[in-house]
Amino acid sequence: MEFGICIPHYGKPLDVAKILETVRHAESLGFDSVWVTDHILVPQTLDIIYRDNMLEPLALLNYVAAITQRVKIGTSVVILPYRHPVVVAKMLATTDYLSGGRLIFGAAVGWMEPEFAALNAPFAERGAFSDECLRLIKTLWLNEKVSFTGRYFTFQDMQASPRPVQQPHPPIWIGGNSPRARRRVAELGNGWHASSMPYEALRAGIADVRAKWERQGRDGEPVLSMRIPCFIEGISQEAVHYPDRPGRDKLVGKSTAIVERLGAYQELGLRHVILEMSTQSHKATLATLEHIATQIRPQLSS
Repeated sequence: MEFGICIPHYGKPLDVAKILETVRHAESLGFDSVWVTDHILVPQTLDIIYRDNMLEPLALLNYVAAITQRVKIGTSVVILPYRHPVVVAKMLATTDYLSGGRLIFGAAVGWMEPEFAALNAPFAERGAFSDECLRLIKTLWLNEKVSFTGRYFTFQDMQASPRPVQQPHPPIWIGGNSPRARRRVAELGNGWHASSMPYEALRAGIADVRAKWERQGRDGEPVLSMRIPCFIEGISQEAVHYPDRPGRDKLVGKSTAIVERLGAYQELGLRHVILEMSTQSHKATLATLEHIATQIRPQLSS
């Protein structure tokens, strides 16, 4: 099982030195990936961790690429309707180029309707719009000379270069816990990036992804990953106002319980776990990373 961490670039007063120390510490401990998260405008009335002090993820990703050497760098997740897909394709191709081919492109359709409205993004059509965005991004990454005809975007005889280092393109992990999101995995992605799902829902979702993948006639297996908050008893402290959301789960408890849960995920075929610790103190975050690397990970089969 591979481990990643969401970079704490939101939900607390910004301290750039601590953010970068977290990234460097994760890489030095052997973590496999570090991830940025995407929101742009959040209603003041909505009490979620993404509301306060969120650095723009694609800009931050290039900075992270510059201060790391080995670790994969990913988006968990880019909300596709928020930006022009040609610009996203160009920015992420640049990131893959600058990082030496370390990008994982996590993408989803989004859910926060007031944010869509503020950005003049198509909330009602976000599924169809996002599908076209993915097709366009893949077209730009696969071909230097490009023409594209779609419902939302059309152009002829353009050039897109440089293409990403990774060929045929960087891995595309589709976020979202709905049946339509899992259909998107099979049609347009390389893997599923679930979010904080309870065990039974995760098991059903993985079975659905695999069935849809097979019906699409895809070769190999989809990469299965999940992002989830993690609070280890005696190691990390949970923030008081971390809100529960319906249908969402957390890794909470003693180290032995965390190992058991992760082992159960691994038996389902989950390959990559991305830990969310942004509500913890900096000290607790570093301690949690060290405990995962030295005490928990060695108990799980590779």
